[in-house]
This record gives sequence, C-alpha cells and structure tokens, in this order.
Amino acid sequence: MKNSVSTAILLALLAASQPALAQTQAPGAAAGGGPAVNSTVFSTEHITSLTSVTEVFGRSQRLTAAILEYDVPVANDALDPALYTVADRTILRVYANDRAEKADQGADGSFVVLELEPDDPAAVVYAPGVDEPAQAVVSQVQPVTTVAGDSIAPTETALINTRQTNLIVDDFRQFRFTDPETGLILNYNLFIPADYDPAQRYPLVLFMHDAGVTGTNPMRTLEQGLGAVAFASPEDQEKHPSFVLAPQYPVALANDASQTSVYADVTVRLIEALQRDYSLDADRLYTTGQSGGCMTSIAMNIKYPDLFAASLLVAGQWDTSVVAPLADDNIFAIVSQDDAKAYPGMTAIMDVLADNGASITRAEWDGRASPQEFAADVAALREAGADSNVLFVSFAKGTVIPEGESSEGAAGHVNTWRIAYGIEGLRDWLFDQSK
Repeated sequence: MKNSVSTAILLALLAASQPALAQTQAPGAAAGGGPAVNSTVFSTEHITSLTSVTEVFGRSQRLTAAILEYDVPVANDALDPALYTVADRTILRVYANDRAEKADQGADGSFVVLELEPDDPAAVVYAPGVDEPAQAVVSQVQPVTTVAGDSIAPTETALINTRQTNLIVDDFRQFRFTDPETGLILNYNLFIPADYDPAQRYPLVLFMHDAGVTGTNPMRTLEQGLGAVAFASPEDQEKHPSFVLAPQYPVALANDASQTSVYADVTVRLIEALQRDYSLDADRLYTTGQSGGCMTSIAMNIKYPDLFAASLLVAGQWDTSVVAPLADDNIFAIVSQDDAKAYPGMTAIMDVLADNGASITRAEWDGRASPQEFAADVAALREAGADSNVLFVSFAKGTVIPEGESSEGAAGHVNTWRIAYGIEGLRDWLFDQSK
C-alpha cells in the first residue's frame, strides 16, 4: 500500500511539472519534440496567413512583430493583447490595420498586428553567434470581434508564419558586379531612392562592413547593424534622397598591417559602373565603414583622393606614415576609448592630420546618451568646429559597453558602431558635405 501511494504521489508530481517544462523548451521546438512546424498550422478557418516582421538594430536583426490576416475585417477597438499569445515572446501592442504593416494608430481591417518586445531573449534572429529563422508561433486564445459584430473563436492549434517582411532590408536590391580588370565577382546591395528620376542627380553612400560578416550571403551586411540601413530609412530618405551601396565581401577587406585586398579597387570600379548606370552626383559620393570597412575607407581616400566628398569613419585605424594626404579631406571619425586599437590609432591619425594643416575639432561623448542628447552633442560639435574639416569624437571609457556585459576583448570595438550609426546627426553631417 505504501508503494502504491508513493508511486501515485510521484506520478502526480511529474504531471504537475509538465507545464513548466513546456514553457522552458527551446524556442521553435514543438511540444512533442522536433521543429515547431510539426505542431502548428499555416492557416485556420478565419486566419489565412501569418507574417513575421524583422527590424535591424545596432548589432542585430530582431523579430519585432507578427501580423495575422483574417478573412473578414476585425474591430480595432475590441482588440487587446490578452487575446493572443506568441511563443517565447512578450506582446506590447495589438491593433487592426487594413494593410499588413505596423502603424502608429490602429484601424478596422483584416490584419491584426502584434507588436513584440524587441529586448526579449528570443527576439534576436541574426547577431554574432546567432542565426535563426524569423519564426513566429501565434495562438488566438480568446474570441475576436469582427467589424460586423460576429465572434471568431480561439484557434485550436497555433499558427506559424509562412511569410516574412524585413523592414528596410527588403528595400535593397541585390546585384552581381563582374570586375572588368580581374574577372572577380562582387555581390552587392543597392538601395535606389523611391521615385528615382534620372533627370536629377543623387548622392551615394558606400557602406563597407567589418570582418565579422565576411562571406557570400549578400544579406549579412544589411542585417548585422545600422551601417547601411540607417541611410535607407524612410526618415533619412525623406531628408536626403540617396543611393546606398553595401557590398558583401567574400574575403577580408583590410588587415592590421594596413593592407587592403583587391576588393577595395573592385569597389571603386563598381562605383564607376554605377555612375554610368544611374544619375549620381559626382560631388556627393560618400564612404563609411566600421572596423575593416573604416580602414578601407581611409585607404581608398589615399589612393583615390578625388573620389569621395566626405568620410564617416567608425572604429578604425591605419598606418600613420601614409595618412598625411587626408589633411584636406572632410572627415568625421568616431571611436571608443575602450577600443585598444582604434582609439590610439585614430588619435595618432588626427595628430598627423593636424601637423599637416587639418583643422580638427575634438569631443568626448557619453555612449549612453539619449537621441536628444546626441542631437545636442552633434550641434555643439558642429558649432565649435564650424571652420573645421575634421571632427573627431571618442566615446568616454565604459559608455559603449552594454549594461551587465564585460569590456574585455573587442567589446569596446564592436559596440562603437552599435551606437555610432544610430546617431542621426552624424548622417546629416555627411550629406551636408560636398566637393
């Protein structure tokens, strides 16, 4: 009898533990094991599709929304986050829309938008060490009211997305350039301004990625951070309609011996080809890059002194014995004091440029500043350096490191561009320069 009671208690405890175990299973896993697609559906009687929406942040791409399409218009005022669950995610807002896209205000429509917490651990789909599908698993757990006043019953089985939208990233087009001199092929992304008019002349921004995303997948340079996509955002394009060029380099572009690969020259010939194909303003070609991309920008400016109107240099350095020709260039350089190479290296470059006649204005910023504070920082720097052709900013020690993370290794280096490309005023400065 004692054994039977003990067994019953044990079985009861095991049964009671099952819900907790289900909650802690790996994201994307089905309740019975295997991928989530094995325990979900693509559509239901009234839900025709589910779309996942991603956005790019400072060093990652994240799943930030899930959009359900119903077969009838849904009443926006009757929606509430409690009506839905999204596996491993926190729902911030729920609203209806007449289009499959996020909006500031909801309105009656056939689409229901679930905005998700971007800081959820499961939000990241691409980042250093992370490469996951942008998978959303959604359940409607309470009745939903239609515009006609009818009620749509909760789903019996969770839905999984069959569509994906990547904000801004999807606005780039992918091409291949065959270099006429070497025969090498360079994959590249090109953002073409909306309503492009060949009768007008447009600036072009070249963004070159760091070594961390070297490879053949052309999307990586767009997904890894804001270096390219920030210039192509609707807000930036409204102020500065421009082309944005983001090559995907298959090999390392630059090294600490101050050497560049052949792809630096291939990139210049790509720009020359684009100038033949599109109406580009030769007086407003710009270069920017992080780490190796920054270093390659420096090398290009030395070798091709008449190509770029200005450079935004993020987290890089170069051989100071060859940088004197940059003294007359328009440069905005930004590094972190936690960067063991770029901070002393770029500081040394600034000293050489000053010795060769450059007018340099320097500042130290707090990397934890708010957008409003950064805007004030940029305004103050530009006012102080109104007559300067070079602006040099260093983020104060410890201020680029995310809270709770170590400053060891390359943390001060890679977190520089996480912050720098999010500062609107740096991009505005670039477009204000011309030959």
